[in-house]
Amino acid sequence: MASPARSWGIALVLFVPIAAAIVATWWWLGAPVALPASPLGVGEKLYCMSYSPFRGRQTPFDRTLRIDPGQIEDDLARLAAVTDCVRTYSTDLGLDQVAGIAERHGLKVIQGIWLGRERERNRVEIETAIALAARYPGTVRAFVAGNEVLLRGELSAADLAGLIQEVKARVAVPVTYAEVWEFWLRNRPVADSVDFVTIHILPYWEDIPIPADQAASHVADLRRMMAAAFPGKEILLGEVGWPSAGRMREGALPSPVNQARVIEDVLAVAKRDGFHANVIEAFDQPWKRQLEGTVGGHWGLLSGQSRAPKFAWGVPLSNHPDWPWQAAVGVLLAAVILVAAAAASRTSKAPPTRKQWFGIAAMALVPGVLIGWAFANVPLESLGLGGWTHSLVMLAVGLTSPVAGAAALTRNVPVPSFSEVIGPRKNEAPSRAGLAFGISWVVLCAVAAEVALGLAFDPRYRDFPFAPLGAAAAPFLILTFVGAAARRRELAEIVMAAVLAASSLYIVWNEGPANWQSLSLCGVFAAIVIALLRPRAEPSSK
Repeated sequence: MASPARSWGIALVLFVPIAAAIVATWWWLGAPVALPASPLGVGEKLYCMSYSPFRGRQTPFDRTLRIDPGQIEDDLARLAAVTDCVRTYSTDLGLDQVAGIAERHGLKVIQGIWLGRERERNRVEIETAIALAARYPGTVRAFVAGNEVLLRGELSAADLAGLIQEVKARVAVPVTYAEVWEFWLRNRPVADSVDFVTIHILPYWEDIPIPADQAASHVADLRRMMAAAFPGKEILLGEVGWPSAGRMREGALPSPVNQARVIEDVLAVAKRDGFHANVIEAFDQPWKRQLEGTVGGHWGLLSGQSRAPKFAWGVPLSNHPDWPWQAAVGVLLAAVILVAAAAASRTSKAPPTRKQWFGIAAMALVPGVLIGWAFANVPLESLGLGGWTHSLVMLAVGLTSPVAGAAALTRNVPVPSFSEVIGPRKNEAPSRAGLAFGISWVVLCAVAAEVALGLAFDPRYRDFPFAPLGAAAAPFLILTFVGAAARRRELAEIVMAAVLAASSLYIVWNEGPANWQSLSLCGVFAAIVIALLRPRAEPSSK
C-alpha cells in the first residue's frame, strides 16, 4: 500500500506551481489590449447604426409579435448617447413605432422597407413607410427600399427597380436600395433607380475572409471601387461591422478586441476619405443564431442582455474581462484532480511513480487552463434545448475525465476499450471511479465524432469546441503514454479513429492554416486518435 501522507504531500507541492501557472495563463489571456485613438471627435457620435429591437426569444419570424413601445423607448434612449441615427429594416412587428420614438430622442431614421416575394406584404410595407415619412418629415432621413433582395433571389432586378421608382415618386427624401457590394456590380441597372448606392461590406463574411487588421483597408478599397463603378452616385456603407464572439473563418477571429479595432479603423478611414458608414449593429440579436450560429448573435456594439456598450472608444479592452473567475474555476478543478489522485493512492498496490505524478500534474494543468474557457463558452454557444444539452455534455465530460483519469493513473487502470464500458460484464463490476472514467471515454469519442462530422459536412456556422473537448481528451492522451498498457484494440476503435482522422484532414484543409480554433480542435481529435490506436498489450499484472 502507498503512504497516504507522502501522496498528499506530493499533491500539495504540485498544486502550488500548477495553480500559479493557471492563474498566469489567464492573466496573460485577460490582459487589456491597447486600441487606436478614438476616431470620433469630442461630442461626435456615429453617423448611423442598424437597429432591430428584438430581445431574448423574440424573433421576426413570429408574425404575431408586436414590440412594446417601452422596449423601443429604452433602446433609443441608450442609442441617442452614441449615434445620431438608426437604420431600420422594416415597418412591421412594431417597428413602425421607431420613427416617432426616435423623434423624441433627437435621432434621425433611415427607414427600411422590407421587400420580398410576398406582394401583399410589399404593398403594406411601402404604404406604411410612406405614411411615416409624411408624419415625421424631420426625422426620416432616407428610405432603403429593399435589403439584399437580389442576394436572396426574391425579386428580379426589373421588379425591384419598379418598386424603388414608385417610392421615389411619392416621397421627398432620398431613396436607396441596400445590397452586398458584389450584387450591385451584377445588377448595375438597379443603380439608375436610386438616389444613392448603399453597399454592405462585411469583411468577416467575405468569400475569402479578411482578418481584422486588414478589414479597414479592404473596406476602403471596395468603397473606392464601387465609387468608380457608379460615378456620380454617393456610396453609403449601409452595413459594416465585426462580430465579438463565434467561430473563426480562416484568419478572421470574432472577439471583443477585434470588433472594437475594426469599427474604430473603419470610422477613421471613413473620416479620412469623406464617406458615411452605418455600423451593424446596435444591439446583439439572439434570433440570428438560428440562422448563422453563435457568430450571428454577436454583432452588436451594445450587449443584448445588459444593453450596455461593449467597449469605449480608444480604451484598452480585454477579450477575457472575467478571467479571474475563469482562472479560479481552473485552479479548483486542478485541486480536485490532485485530491482524486492522492485519495486513489490509498487503495493502489504501489505508490505513484515519478512518471505517474508527472502525468497527474499534466492532467491538472491542461484541463485547469481549458475548463474556464469551456465554462465561459457554454452560454455563448448554446441555443435551444439541443444546444444547451450538447454544451453541457461536453462540459461534463471535460470535468469528469481529468478527475477520473488521475485516479485511474494512480491505480494503473488503462484506457478501457468500448466493449469494456458498454458491453456485457465478463469480470467483476468496475468501481464508480472506473465506471465514470470509462463512460467519459465513450462519451468523449462519440461527441468528438459528431463534432468532427458536422464540421466536415456542414461547417459554415459551427463552432470549434476545443476547450471542453481538449480538457476531456488530455487525460486519455497522457494515460496512453504514462499509464498502464491497455487491452485489445477493437474494430469500433479503429473505425472511430479513421472517422476522426479523415475529418480532421478535411477540416484543416477547409478552414485554412490561419484558423487557430480549427487547428486546436483538430489537435484534440489527433490526441483522441492516438489514444484509440496506441499499441495495446495485456497488462503485466492483474
